[in-house]
Amino acid sequence: MEFKYYPDKLTVQKAMDNDDPLLMMVKFDSSEILLSNIDDAMEHIILLRKLNYNETSIDIFFRVVINKQGADWTFVCPSNYKGIKDRNRRIEIFNNDGIDEISKAIKLIGYMSSINIPDRYRRHFNILSE
Repeated sequence: MEFKYYPDKLTVQKAMDNDDPLLMMVKFDSSEILLSNIDDAMEHIILLRKLNYNETSIDIFFRVVINKQGADWTFVCPSNYKGIKDRNRRIEIFNNDGIDEISKAIKLIGYMSSINIPDRYRRHFNILSE
């Protein structure tokens, strides 16, 4: 995985040393991890812009806010994820892939944080349980 930092690696490392919240984006294909102190980028879409990505690139990343206490996953499954037509199957695969890729990324940055999906992003799971 290639790491990209905003504004730079040293600033992100200082935030990690202070256990400040970070924005972390993990590319679906595992090729990139984007990291920023939340105070420097504020939102995932802004982080993309700051690192010269097109805004539509947001749909190729798992999005997380993380510190050493936990990793809150912004669970938004794109409607075209892996070309899977069946919505329930798509959400299930997205969830499994996200857990795998985010877990790897968490370990690579040296954290042991558990992944949490905040209630406001659990609507997909309500559909699956119906």
